[in-house]
Amino acid sequence: MLDRLVAKILRQKSYSAQSAVLTVKRLLHDAQTRIHPCILQALECKTPVVALESTIISHGMPYPHNIRTANEVEQIVRENGAVPATIGILNGRVHVGLTEEELQYLSQSKDALKVSRRDLPYALSQGACGGTTVSATMIAAHKAGIRVFVTGGIGGVHRGAEITMDVSADLTELGRTPIAVVSAGVKSILDISKTLEYLETQGICVATFGSSREFPAFFTPRSGIKAPYNVCNVEEAASLIDSSLKYGLCSGLLIAVPIPEAHAASGQVIEEAIHQAVTEARSNGIVGKDVTPYILQRVNELTQGESLKLNVSLIKNNARIGACIACALSQIQQGNKKANSDQNKMLSSLSRPVVVGGINVDFIAKSKQKTVVFSEQTTPGTVYQSFGGVGRNLADCLTRLDMNPLFISAIGMDMHSDSVLRFCSHMDMAGVARFQEHRTATYCAVISGSGELKLGLGDMEIHQQITEQYVATFRKELCSASLICIDGNVPVSTIDFVCRLAWEHGVPVWFEPTDVDKACKPFLSDSWKSLTYTSPNIGELKAMNMSLGQRVPSEMPVLLNDVINTALMLARPLLEHLLCVVITLGPHGVLLCGRSEGGRMLIHPHRKQNPKGNVCAIHYPAITISQEEVVNVSGAGDCFAAGMIAGILSGKEMDTCVRMALFAALHSLKSNDAVSPKISPLTVTPQGNTAQCLPDVGPRWIK
Repeated sequence: MLDRLVAKILRQKSYSAQSAVLTVKRLLHDAQTRIHPCILQALECKTPVVALESTIISHGMPYPHNIRTANEVEQIVRENGAVPATIGILNGRVHVGLTEEELQYLSQSKDALKVSRRDLPYALSQGACGGTTVSATMIAAHKAGIRVFVTGGIGGVHRGAEITMDVSADLTELGRTPIAVVSAGVKSILDISKTLEYLETQGICVATFGSSREFPAFFTPRSGIKAPYNVCNVEEAASLIDSSLKYGLCSGLLIAVPIPEAHAASGQVIEEAIHQAVTEARSNGIVGKDVTPYILQRVNELTQGESLKLNVSLIKNNARIGACIACALSQIQQGNKKANSDQNKMLSSLSRPVVVGGINVDFIAKSKQKTVVFSEQTTPGTVYQSFGGVGRNLADCLTRLDMNPLFISAIGMDMHSDSVLRFCSHMDMAGVARFQEHRTATYCAVISGSGELKLGLGDMEIHQQITEQYVATFRKELCSASLICIDGNVPVSTIDFVCRLAWEHGVPVWFEPTDVDKACKPFLSDSWKSLTYTSPNIGELKAMNMSLGQRVPSEMPVLLNDVINTALMLARPLLEHLLCVVITLGPHGVLLCGRSEGGRMLIHPHRKQNPKGNVCAIHYPAITISQEEVVNVSGAGDCFAAGMIAGILSGKEMDTCVRMALFAALHSLKSNDAVSPKISPLTVTPQGNTAQCLPDVGPRWIK
């Protein structure tokens, strides 16, 4: 965990490695959390760590049984190769890893709270002490970077919950915190079948451990109810956890370990005592979080201490198996790390594209009416959230086309940034910096019923943090890139730096203008002469010419032939240095402007030199799509550019590159997302789009 945080901090600001480590330690040892030095060292050294709860100490057992059990359980974890991290709250601070003195204090405290997720804010703000339940322990363990948590049994759906609505917070926590919980199933005082149904609703993977799929009932290995899945050994359990973590499901797993068969007979006697205790609790009006402690104490009395002995036995058994699972998981992850390292070394030896640009959280408002009239009245329509930003869209689409780009950008540390990182988990986001003091960029687009963008509002100040100094930390990746794509959201100084570096190392650069105001950024200096490609619409192309002092028409034409001639005229000054200008013409399709050699247009990058040959253009009509099929217009241009880049870097012929780009744009138009999840190397080919024909009118050469 420490090395990940150090890397993030080094990305965010100009820290030395030593000061970054100190900063991380301050983060881990903040006002509300303390990680014991032994636990911190174990996490740094990738030693397996097992989290343990503390309500069993503060509320689950009487003294001195509680402290003796706590020490014995920790020792079992150590003997099986892992480091125990008992979690509790002392003086309003979450402690991950307790000393012997702290364990003793909790075991004898009369005022300790029973702290679940709900109780955390109160306990922390009041400077209280408490034992953490399953849900609170999961939260703290996850924050510390611990993957495996051992407990006796989890809470669940209480009997009669259809009337009382009494459902443990443990279940909802399992649905939103990626921790593997090893327990003896759910406590047998609960409604096991309803608990399993609720776990299914929360999307939690449940597997029994051992030879049977029958779900255990805490004191007895058999409940008569089948679990969804079964893992036979610690290796299978560790593989299950690893798969969930790698896929980024953001939810926990429950591994249900049956109590050893040697204790099964005693378990049946205890079950009878439980039924009696439950009946008494109802009669005495005991409800909520007081139910479990009451029943455990009453069962202990009815069984003359036998339930307590059995409780200790199953917790020790869980600790042994949990520690072994944590060790097996550590071995798998170390193997993954080596494999990933080998793969990264292989990939780094191959050049790959680098995208430098913005990330936005988009809010798309589409009117149900063909025209949008801005007034004080509410216009009927649909509003939804998606994720965009020109740079992000380009990197996303290139990733889906197997180009493996590195993406360099900036986001805040807010709820939007967390959503972005989850949504973009399939991309290489190692170059994305996070800033506490800035908001993640947001963008709101108002679209008419006919699919036209009528208004765009953006809060994008954070893009100014994609500075020359930050981007320079990726100098090695930039200098070895197969192509650098930079969007107009980036500051002018950063664009100048990237263009200068690319020129020096012969790296082709694709400039995506973003909008009319930002299109001129490279043209404010000689940086534009280092560009290889750009992909403006005709309005952005006009702005580029104006920045160069070129004469431009006061009004833009409407008829297709006039549009093409004007676009080619505006592209000529750029072609003094650029290899290809890709002009998007909306419903008219796309115009490629470049130079011809041997009867074909030059589009593939080479060591930068002034292009030779006659200026020419090729017009490709748009793929036909009805207004009703258009869902989102915010990412079509970016997907077109990414399709072109992927084709060029794959060495495809020009026609193939354009068709890949057109199909990528088509998928974007039909998707709620700026970049359609359907985009892949197959779906941007005619073979992958049998339901969508290319336009009947072929490309047209203009000389």
